[in-house]
Amino acid sequence: MKKNPNHKDNLVALRRIEGQVRGVQGMIENGKYCIDILNQIYAIKGALGQVEEKILKKHFQHCVTEAVKGTSSKCFNNSRLSLAISIALARYAYS
Repeated sequence: MKKNPNHKDNLVALRRIEGQVRGVQGMIENGKYCIDILNQIYAIKGALGQVEEKILKKHFQHCVTEAVKGTSSKCFNNSRLSLAISIALARYAYS
């Protein structure tokens, strides 16, 4: 059985997103203007979407590919594949 892909390269982005979320919390606590808060939220959603895309890409490159080859059972089962395909299609439809 193969090892799951490493996603540690996303930690820097996730820490930055975490800081942005804390910033939004501070903006709300300090009563900042709604549009400024919304702009930060849109930036957070965009950054999180990029992390999601990277992880999904690795999932298809590693887990799905290995499953199709028949070399990995850990990453793959029908419900996981169905979920991954659904996510990919939804991301494609809204991009």
